[in-house]
Amino acid sequence: MKVKFFYQLLVSQISILILAFLILSLSFAQFVENYIFQNKVDELNDYGEQILTDITIRVDGTESFLDEYSQILETRHIQYILFNYEGKVIYPQLQSAPLIQLTKSEWEQIAKGKRVSVKHDIKRFGQEVTLVAMPFMQGDKLSGGILLLSPITGALDMIKQLNRFLLYTIVIALTASILISLVFSKSFTIRIRSIRNATSMITAGNYDVHVPDKYQDEIGELAADFNKMAEKLKDSNEEIERLENRRRKFIADVSHEMRTPLTTISGLAEGIKDHLIPEDDIEKGMVLIDREAKRLIRLVNENLDYEKIRSNQLKLNKMNMELIDIFEVVEEQLHLQALEKNNHLTIDCHEEIIVYADYDRLVQIIVNIVKNAIQFTDNGQIFLKGKRDETSTIIEIEDTGVGINPEEIESIWVRFYKADLSRTTQPYGEFGIGLSIVKQLVQLHEGEIAVTSEKGKGTKFTIRLPNSVEEEIN
Repeated sequence: MKVKFFYQLLVSQISILILAFLILSLSFAQFVENYIFQNKVDELNDYGEQILTDITIRVDGTESFLDEYSQILETRHIQYILFNYEGKVIYPQLQSAPLIQLTKSEWEQIAKGKRVSVKHDIKRFGQEVTLVAMPFMQGDKLSGGILLLSPITGALDMIKQLNRFLLYTIVIALTASILISLVFSKSFTIRIRSIRNATSMITAGNYDVHVPDKYQDEIGELAADFNKMAEKLKDSNEEIERLENRRRKFIADVSHEMRTPLTTISGLAEGIKDHLIPEDDIEKGMVLIDREAKRLIRLVNENLDYEKIRSNQLKLNKMNMELIDIFEVVEEQLHLQALEKNNHLTIDCHEEIIVYADYDRLVQIIVNIVKNAIQFTDNGQIFLKGKRDETSTIIEIEDTGVGINPEEIESIWVRFYKADLSRTTQPYGEFGIGLSIVKQLVQLHEGEIAVTSEKGKGTKFTIRLPNSVEEEIN
């Protein structure tokens, strides 16, 4: 059978309260009763000691002072009886001398010289009394003793009245406790229900949830942790969606980029096989097949490099080297490509300028940027400049090409982004992935890269690579 948490909590709290009140009331009633009866026993003991002491001191006029004590004690509702060693009553004088009403065990205690006290006796004297029996010893022999009786009807009435008030207090306190428990239990269940509802929303795929966490208790801490979890789940879900979108876009982009060279290669190969291409154009077709195949290889290599960088699998072997050597290698590799578009590569760098970097990756960075400059520059200039300050080496690559719109500058680092879609058939840097790799490699060198451009006036890339630790110390 399903029992709601609200009722479980309410029943548990009320049960604890009832148990606590019962234990407290019973303990308090018992304490008060023992306290009253013990006070009565102590009072009877005091009077008994005083009477026995006076009997010992006074030899004459014993009867008269005993009567005086009787009058005094009567005002206290106390009765006393003197008895001899045989247990017969010797005061007050009665028509017969009955034995005092003590049990066998009580009389044995008296015979040994020990006192007997009974806090609450309801059998022997026709009413409920407290009694004390005190022996009077002469040496080791019992000469007699005194028995004091005090009715406890008034004390019992007071205890009953006290218990009645205690019962009223328990009922009132229990009622208030139930009401308070109802309020708090309801508050707890409302807060728990809000967390449950939020959990259901997350289960349904809605991560934009927040539960109140202002209370400084365990449920409040649970709510705060739940909100943190929801935020992380939301971030994770958004990241998953971004990755999924990137995956789809990547597949679409790669498929699109590979379709053109594959179509060209396939068409030319079929034309050559079926002798549809004239003999004079076969060599030209083979050159085109070779160029398109190299385009596919570049695309694959660039994607492999990009994924290696993102997964931290690419390790750098950095060393100090002369920057002008790097520029000359790049100029040698791309000289012919620049001439095809009537561009001129100019190096402006002193021989003593040292750069701390991985040789292959630095060449890759500069080659990608220069290829990009060649692609978007016709009949222009491309400058490779090197500078150095106290903390870093500065590489500047500037062209006089078409430039980039200011709103597109940040987008050039995105993989497969092309600033000019009309140039997708260009043979160099056409995939839109090179600059993305460039930025990743610069960051892997702990460096910085920035771009400034003006439409129609050219573009300038500025790279700052930190010096080696040994150089900074020196």
